[in-house]
Amino acid sequence: MSSWRVDRRSLRVRLLAWLSGIALVVTGMTWLLHGILLNDLARDFLGARLEREAAHAIEQLRREERGIAGVLESASRGFQVFHHLYVLRLGDELSASDPHWQAALEPLLETSTRRLVEVREDGQHLLVHRQAFMLDGEPGVLLIGEDFSQVEAGLHRLHWWVGGIAAAVLVMLVALNLLAVNRGLIPLTRLRDQLGELRCGERERLSPDVPSELDGLVVQLNHFMDEIDSRLQRSRDSVANLSHALKTPLAAVTQVLRGARPIDATRRRRMVERLEAVHGQLDAELRRARIAGPQAGQMAELRRDGTRLVEMFRTLYPDTRFDLHLPAQRDLRVPIESQDLSEMLGIVLDNAGKWAAGEVHCRLCLAQGLTLRVEDDGPGVAEADMARLGQRGTRLDERRPGYGLGLSILHQLLARYAGRVDFAPSPLGGLRVTIRVPLEASLP
Repeated sequence: MSSWRVDRRSLRVRLLAWLSGIALVVTGMTWLLHGILLNDLARDFLGARLEREAAHAIEQLRREERGIAGVLESASRGFQVFHHLYVLRLGDELSASDPHWQAALEPLLETSTRRLVEVREDGQHLLVHRQAFMLDGEPGVLLIGEDFSQVEAGLHRLHWWVGGIAAAVLVMLVALNLLAVNRGLIPLTRLRDQLGELRCGERERLSPDVPSELDGLVVQLNHFMDEIDSRLQRSRDSVANLSHALKTPLAAVTQVLRGARPIDATRRRRMVERLEAVHGQLDAELRRARIAGPQAGQMAELRRDGTRLVEMFRTLYPDTRFDLHLPAQRDLRVPIESQDLSEMLGIVLDNAGKWAAGEVHCRLCLAQGLTLRVEDDGPGVAEADMARLGQRGTRLDERRPGYGLGLSILHQLLARYAGRVDFAPSPLGGLRVTIRVPLEASLP
């Protein structure tokens, strides 16, 4: 029994179920409407014929001299041949071509709003046309009926024949739907095969030759592949940089520790400086490796991340007042990875906290993208030195601890988001740092 179990998650099964269900409903409704319309068409056709016969019979009454009895005798012979029935009332005189039906149809001689009436009695179905007229000043009513049972039986057989043909058409539609679904899912099968080749290393990217409905999926998957390659390359570059930068200072420290010479204050200071440089290099490369980039598919909350970061720096620099200005909207999210946003803002806030005399202003706003502005009331930077800010390993002042790598990392981080950073004197007396990130460019 398990081999016949239907996979309800299968797209093929879902499409076939929907298409077959729609075909069944359409075919069934068409068959039902065919039966209704066929019955109404036959009823209208016979009703129109009975109406013409009634008009002809009344005209004969007006022209012939045989009287009512002669006309009814002729009508009776016609009933025997054509299965028609006549009941006539003229004044107080009542006659019928078939006495059996006279009692059943006599109530129809009274006033009625309908001209075509269906009568069922003794298993027979009779279609009766009622025609009122005037003859020599006398009111008359003529009823002309025809046995509808034989017509109904023929219509019933025809309807079931049409039902059989509709069932055959339905089976054909299901088969065609199966063929169409299988043909339509071929691109998904090819995409699955390409993903298998991608996993096995037989191809580097997915082919863009896909139906337009799959364009977005293929583009996104290729973007993710590019991002994975980029992160892998950054990791390799970080390992190579660390290997190159740490080999010499670690060898020098190891040589000193293994040597027999005593370690005086000067040599100890140099060793500490080299170890601090190693620590700084490690920290910088790890921060670079953590850069996610705009393809990470994550969002940052400005209020939550900005507030949390500023609170941390208020703890680190308790003598400095940090003012934070955020957009009015609550729960505002931007397409920047949360760690990247914290890195952008943290580098600038850390520098401002180190150099501020007692006040740092931070403003985050959305205008043509995301703008982060940080100002401090510190000594600032000379105009001639503004262009040197952000160069790798550059420190304009040795009075504060650091390695001169923070702004360099900021430049690399903003390059991933197509953003930029500007430096200018602050009205507070220190440095103003303005970061602009075009959010549209951050989106994949």
